[in-house]
Order: sequence, then structure tokens, then C-alpha cells
Amino acid sequence: MTLRYVPMSDDEARRIRKGGPDAYGNAAERQISDGDGVPCRHCLQNVGAGEPYLIFALRPFSSLQPYAETGPVFMHAEECPAHAGEARPPILSSSVSYLLRGYGANERIVYGTGGVVPKEQLEERAAELLARSDVVSVHVRSAKNNCYQCRIELA
Repeated sequence: MTLRYVPMSDDEARRIRKGGPDAYGNAAERQISDGDGVPCRHCLQNVGAGEPYLIFALRPFSSLQPYAETGPVFMHAEECPAHAGEARPPILSSSVSYLLRGYGANERIVYGTGGVVPKEQLEERAAELLARSDVVSVHVRSAKNNCYQCRIELA
């Protein structure tokens, strides 16, 4: 089973960088990275020390419904290439564990799929969830702060 790590879309990244409103209708905040704990949700790499980044609210769902969680995320302020490929992105190696949840085709949590897993077991657990007929994607979130990292799908 081959996994694909899905970042926020190019269109959404471009819109936010051009000053478009975030999921709450606000403009992104611009900050300078200290190089620690600033994972970009577009390239799925960490923003380096001294580099500008944006903080904004992201809702990684296509529809408004009770399970469409929204939360704060970071992204390089300058253009960066979207993560592409099947290799684990760098931002999923910096913590000791991550929260994984399975979602159905209706973008709602599939109950019983959520749990914190050690980073060494991330791919194994994502593959287990995606092998289920009722799970079409897995969201990866910070185990400490619940911040959305990326989505995992079958390649």
C-alpha cells in the first residue's frame, strides 16, 4: 500500500499569500521564524530561522459541517513548492507522536479511528486506517496542540 501526503492546495496557498481571508475571514499574520516548530502546511517542511512565515486559520475540508475543524497553521510567506510524493514530509519527523484520524467520503470522522501514535508507527497506522472501506483519508495533527499537519491518502 502506497501512501500520499497531501498538503494544502496551491490555490489556497496563493490566495492566502496575496492577502485573501483565512477560514475566519482574517488576513494572515506575518512573523519571522526562530527556526523551531514552524511547519509549513504547503511544502511540508519547517520554516527556517530568519525566514518570514504566515499564521492563519485553515479549514482543510471542502464543506461547512460539524466535523470541519478549523485551526491555526503556518506557511512560508514566500512562495514554496507544494509537497509532492510519497516520502514522509519533514514536518512529520519533528515530534515524538502525532494524532491520526480517519475520515469518510463525507469528510466526517469515522468513530474509533482517532488516536495518538509514535512517529515510528505513523505509516503503519495510516495504512491500517486506509485499508478500511469506510475511510478515504487520514488527517495528521499535532499530538500536543491538535494543529492540522496534512492529509494522507492512498497513492
